[in-house]
This record gives sequence, structure tokens and C-alpha cells, in this order.
Amino acid sequence: MRVLFVTIPENTHLYSMTPLAWSFWAAGHEVRVASTPSFTERITRTGLTAVPVGQDSPIHSGTTANREVQETEAAGWSELDPAKLTYEMELERLRYTVWGLAYYNDPFLEDVVEYARFYKPDLVIWDALSFAGSIAAQAVGAAHARFLSFTDVWGGKRRVFLDLLRQAPADLHADPFAEWLGECAARNGQEFSEELVVGQWTIDQLPARLTVHAGGTRLPVRFTPYNGPAVIPDWLRENTDSRRVCVSLGTANTERFGGDYVSKTDIFEALAELDNVDEVLALLLPEQAAELGPLPKQVRVVHNVPMHAVLPTCSAVVHHGGFGSFTTSLYDGVPALAVATPIADQVLRCRLLEESGAGLYLPHTEATPESIRDGVHRLLTEPSFAADVQTVRAEMLAHPTPYELVPVCEQLAGARRF
Repeated sequence: MRVLFVTIPENTHLYSMTPLAWSFWAAGHEVRVASTPSFTERITRTGLTAVPVGQDSPIHSGTTANREVQETEAAGWSELDPAKLTYEMELERLRYTVWGLAYYNDPFLEDVVEYARFYKPDLVIWDALSFAGSIAAQAVGAAHARFLSFTDVWGGKRRVFLDLLRQAPADLHADPFAEWLGECAARNGQEFSEELVVGQWTIDQLPARLTVHAGGTRLPVRFTPYNGPAVIPDWLRENTDSRRVCVSLGTANTERFGGDYVSKTDIFEALAELDNVDEVLALLLPEQAAELGPLPKQVRVVHNVPMHAVLPTCSAVVHHGGFGSFTTSLYDGVPALAVATPIADQVLRCRLLEESGAGLYLPHTEATPESIRDGVHRLLTEPSFAADVQTVRAEMLAHPTPYELVPVCEQLAGARRF
């Protein structure tokens, strides 16, 4: 088969799909990955074949200049209880979301479709915010699947909104998402359908207790950590009985939103005060490290070291709730303290983490050096966290590997192609 992956230019979305793309390639299929031109090198560094399409989006410069956007009510999609929502609330949230999705998709949508008409893929796998992929698949009659890099709040919110829409007075009816996606489809000779929103099937990396079941055919796949090109440093090859805590605030807040939301120096000083912590491992970007003041001797600052190499040596991790850090810590069986902003699915996913017993959720507005220190102390001293994270890990490992998912996708693609 010819398999076309489509992703917006975000690391987590690409890296989450990379093991599955490799698996299709290893199974003998032809694989291409389409995204905007600025993402070309990031794709080729995974070993995959890149297709630069369209133009780069201005969304990242916009979020950096307006970092407060990820803290607004409209940016959060975690509330799915219809009893707590109204049509007016969800309509406003949807208008805001369509604005962001258009910023991501419009600059490369037409060129994705044009390339699909040239390449003639049998299957399109699109990250769940890359609606250019679903439109391109429909335009050429390819089977297509949505790939999740978050718990499925998008599908869940869509179902809630459609229910609220049916109950709203007819003179107030509006569906900004269908209007935008319908216009995109019409420009390429297609009509809107809900299949453009959720795909013909959905590929989900999260265990059942941490995901949202938004209907349709869903295929679980084992999350496989990939953080980009990696080198194992000498210090990580040393056998040690030391108790190590990892702190990773991710790259998005710095690269996309203009900086972190907590004082890193103060956090490291507070964690170094814990009697049962021998080393605090700070995984930081060079820009983040440059902001640090003097640090206690227990703190080791590193960058360009992948989480999947570091976490097996750690007893606990503090992270920002991003999907890559979130799932990698679960995969490695490390209890986590998630210090998260309310954007997208992060509140819901982090609450589900806490409910599972595999970690703790701390809203970023409540994050202080003391609250972070106290949370880590709990993770290290209460045995239930270490036990419960192993239960969640076992559920993840029970999912089919990406390679085992390939024949399932082959069968579905053969049955569903137009």
C-alpha cells in the first residue's frame, strides 16, 4: 500500500505517529509524511520521507505573543458533562477552536489534497488536528484513520455539541466547525460529513481508564516512546542505587508560549531539600537552562537526553502534563506529578491520572516550590503510587504493538476504500 501520514507541525503529534509509520515501512509499505515546510527537517530526522506542502502557519508566533490563550476558558476541552455545559458556552468554545484549527490547517490544506491526487495513497493516517488529511483522503477515495495524541476530548466535545445543537432553538442554530470544514471540503469538490471529523476509524494510544470513548471504530495501539534522535551519555550508563527525580517542563511552554509558568530554580532548590532524594535530574532546553540561578549540588541539568532513556532510572517525575511526557512516564512505570495548564485535554487527562493512582495533578496556578516538593514527597513515600502506575503500565503493554496494528489497518483499508 501507499500510506500517507499527515501532521500539523508539532513534535508530539509527529513523534507519537513515528513508530507506526516505521512499522508500515518495515512491513513493506510505501510511507510518506506530509507537513508544512518548516517541519521538513524534523520529519527527516525520524528517518521517514517528508513531503513539504503549503506554507508555514503563523500560529506559533501568535501563541508566543499571546501566551495567556492557553489559560482561557475557551482553550480547555476537558469538561464533557452535558449537565455542566450550555449550547451558548460550547458554541463560543467551538468558534475559538475553529479559529485555531484554521490557522493550523489552511496554510497547507490545498497542497495536501494536491499531493494526494498525485501520490494516490491507499490509506491516509492523520493526526487528530490535521483535518487536511481527512479532506485529502476523501478527495482521492482513500481509506483514512484519525490518530490521537491526547485523550479524545475533541470527539467527546463534538458529540456533546451536536446534542446541545439539536436542543437549541432553530433560530440560534450554528455549527462553526461544520461550516469551516464544509467550506474546505467544497473547495476540493467534496461535501461535509462527520467522517471528516472523526475518520473512518480512530487509533488510540491510551489505556481505557485514561481515554474518552467518543464512538466509532477505535483501535488501541501500544504507546511506544520516541523523543527524536537520541544518544545515551556516559553518566546514564553508571549503575547506581541513588534515588533520582526527573523534572521535565517540556518544550511547548518555552517554544510555543514564551516561557514556563513556574520558577525552575526555586523548584530545584525545594526538591533538593527532600531527605529521600539523591539527585534531581533537570531535563531542560538551553533557553530554560539559561534562566537558572545557582543550584544545589544534587541538581544535574541536561538537555538533548531523551525521556525514554532517563525515566527507567527515576523514582518519580515532575512534568507539565504534555502528552509525550505523560505517556512516557506511564510506559516506564514512573509515578508523576503533572503541573498542567488547562489547554486542550490536559486537565481531564491529569485528573484521570490521579484517579488511576498513578500520579498527582497540580494546576499550574497552585504550583509553588513547596506544593511541588510535597507532591513529590508523596509519590516517593506512599507505596500505592508505585504499585498503581505498574497497573496502568500493564494495561498499556497489553495493547497491540504498532507493528501488530499494521495488518489490522491493511484489512480495514481494503474494506473501506471508496
